[in-house]
Amino acid sequence: MRNLLIILFLFFFGHYSIAQGLPQEYLNAKNILLAKDYWGAINAFKPLTDSEKYGNLANYAAFHLAEAALAANQPAQAISALQPMYGKNWSKSDEAKYLLAVAYFQNNQNSEALRVIKGIKNESIQSKAYNATFEYLSKATASYLVANLDEFKTNEGYTAALAAVLQKQTIMSASEIAALKQIKSSSPAKNQPKDDILDLVVILPFTGSGTSSVSQVNPSDFIFELYQGIAFGVDQLRSEGKKVKMITFDSKRNLDHLTNLLNDPEIKSADAIIGPIYPEESEFVSAFAEKEEIPFIHPLSNLGERFEETEFSYLFRPSVISLSAGIISSLKSQKWGNRVAIGYSGSSRDEKLGLLLSEDLQKAGFQVAKVQKIDPRNASTFLQGMGVSRGNSPSVDQIIILADDPAIGQSVFSLMESITTSVPVLVMDSWLGFNFANFEMLEFPNFYFISNNTPKFDSEYMTSFRKQYYEQYLAYPMMNTVLGAELVNWLGANVTSSYSFDLRRGLNQQAFQQGKLTWGYNFQNSNNNSYTPVFKLEAGELIPLQ
Repeated sequence: MRNLLIILFLFFFGHYSIAQGLPQEYLNAKNILLAKDYWGAINAFKPLTDSEKYGNLANYAAFHLAEAALAANQPAQAISALQPMYGKNWSKSDEAKYLLAVAYFQNNQNSEALRVIKGIKNESIQSKAYNATFEYLSKATASYLVANLDEFKTNEGYTAALAAVLQKQTIMSASEIAALKQIKSSSPAKNQPKDDILDLVVILPFTGSGTSSVSQVNPSDFIFELYQGIAFGVDQLRSEGKKVKMITFDSKRNLDHLTNLLNDPEIKSADAIIGPIYPEESEFVSAFAEKEEIPFIHPLSNLGERFEETEFSYLFRPSVISLSAGIISSLKSQKWGNRVAIGYSGSSRDEKLGLLLSEDLQKAGFQVAKVQKIDPRNASTFLQGMGVSRGNSPSVDQIIILADDPAIGQSVFSLMESITTSVPVLVMDSWLGFNFANFEMLEFPNFYFISNNTPKFDSEYMTSFRKQYYEQYLAYPMMNTVLGAELVNWLGANVTSSYSFDLRRGLNQQAFQQGKLTWGYNFQNSNNNSYTPVFKLEAGELIPLQ
């Protein structure tokens, strides 16, 4: 900055150094400044700032005094010299405003500096002022910059400084995310895709829990099942003629390691990021995705409240809010009655969904008779307490069991096998995979299944997928494998060159999209799959309730 001031002084000095008619003390003061004796120059120019005695020359003397003061790291003296001339209409008023703004910046009076800059009219000097703004405010706090954005958003240096400060943060508050969006929305449109290749980055915790290398990952581990489905889905897209590049990273469940990974150019240039899955990792990558404007997709979770204020973070599965809405819509369509009992397991999803569903049901006019946390030991007792037992009539019109635990499922199913009851029981679609349950053997088909990206088991595409997968791996795909492959199908349909690789644009083109391996999804104006029907089972076929 000191070099910048000296260059600026030399530029103006050429205009002011018309020696004829100038007082000798003024010429002497200029020579002292040129000799870089800044304290001597301050003292030499100070008597010449008397406008009553020296007239317009006092403006130039004050200007050069301010230059000397800034070079001597005395911004307060520069401010004192320039303030009296602020607002005066003279030939170098914009140059003086620029110098005053720099003095305010040096004196940590940022707001005063920014207000002075707003008064600069000359475009070239205004550009210098914007550069100075960025130089000083790139070291300011995010809270200050966000709080004052509306007042100073026309200053390009200010918005660039704010963007730079926010880019350095790993986690942003809601107000900081909103500020970054505001800056980006007012800047030129994002460049078109660099090529016609779909660049996918997969970040999963392969070696974070007791393993030291990917080769030690158990093939039956759900992470490995998910990864195999993703890789298989990529191969399928390629076989269809689509250009897809996939790069995989191991997060190791280590945030320091993950921080280093996110500096990789391959990740920063991705069209979409799949994973990681654990909360601390996914929140970290979500913040990165928001800054870089890269879609981040959580492949397995239903807990989407932490992404509600984001623009580029998605759940591939429904959020608990969408699940609750789907359940209530289905209950209304069947008109079984208004009395409901809810049992939920101790998992985070089931507990949050159970409590939310209880509130939403009451708002929708239902009577919630009981809401209880259940486990394998008390699941049947919970049902019997609702009158679901031999010789009794249920005291509720429908029961909702929120659990993926096979032990809870076995307890509930065993009770239903031993008694005769027609009360509808809504369970998660994961129960369709329990090997001990043959729902069609029950006297009454009273089990109904809540969709959570439910596989379409009898589709031709699923049959072909299972066959090809078995031929390659000598095993049939598990649920997480199906989800991984379908996630890639979903991306392949929506992150395309025809939509400039803009996932949001692709998702908003239509409300419902038919799935290949699942029943489908709806991401229109949503960051999670809001298509959440409840299915009934007839002749071995799943049919959505109407």
